[in-house]
Amino acid sequence: MRLGLLCPGQGDQTPAMFDSLAGQAAAAPVLDAAATLLGEPLDAIPPDRLVLNAVAQPALCAYQLALWQVLRPHLPDPCSLAGYSVGELAAHGCAGALAPEAVITLAARRAALMDAASARAGGLMAVRGLRQTELEPLLASRSCELAIINDLDRLVVGGPTEELAALEGDLITRGAKVTPLKITIASHTSVMASAVEPFRRDLSAACWTAHEAPVLAGIDASMIRSKARAVETLATQIARPVDWSGCMTALREAGCTVLLELGPGNGLARMVRDRFPHLPVRSVSEFRSLAGVIDWVQAAD
Repeated sequence: MRLGLLCPGQGDQTPAMFDSLAGQAAAAPVLDAAATLLGEPLDAIPPDRLVLNAVAQPALCAYQLALWQVLRPHLPDPCSLAGYSVGELAAHGCAGALAPEAVITLAARRAALMDAASARAGGLMAVRGLRQTELEPLLASRSCELAIINDLDRLVVGGPTEELAALEGDLITRGAKVTPLKITIASHTSVMASAVEPFRRDLSAACWTAHEAPVLAGIDASMIRSKARAVETLATQIARPVDWSGCMTALREAGCTVLLELGPGNGLARMVRDRFPHLPVRSVSEFRSLAGVIDWVQAAD
């Protein structure tokens, strides 16, 4: 078996995602560190606050790292990891290159820098049914940009709130399916440019150790095994489009035979299933218990 891990980004986080970790001793130090940083227990954060970047990014990373601490003694060592947006930072933590406390602190810093870079209210919007060449002229006319490539006709765009609202009408007229995402800034667009250099400095100052497995860079799906490349790709990713389509292909090319998404939600698992229907892939959120997750992975290959 060659296990690959998927670390999702913002959008599906809820206070209930922490329920499966209640009473798990291996998860407690990570959750306690995040609770100290945020000033309250993670499972007590109201849903309307959990969508805010300053809360969502560190809480989401803490959840994934705590979950992996519980699962890892029972599963094979992963051969590759990939993270979606802020999930890429969590992936480096799951790969052993950063301590959980460092990941949580960096996630909070990342969120603060991105919020500061967003002078205008903005967001992200998923678009299905149009290819990139069809979409880009519409983006230019609305001061919006491509933010994430999920597939040939499954894209995410970012921009100012009012421009996204106007763009939505244009896209629907052309037959596209449009879904506004629970993100309050235009992540992975040039709007975030001022956050890149400060975050690069924060990443450089962190204490890194050797990666136990390579992490795919969101910007180009390259395999990251060193601090220098991790710092560069995590920093520039803030203001550049994420090529998740390329990451899915790279995971398969790396020989992964089973993929597990470290929830919440199952968006990454669904995208992989659509692309590679014969590749076993599930999300933790699709199981009633963590014991069920372990049993499935052990029997999947």
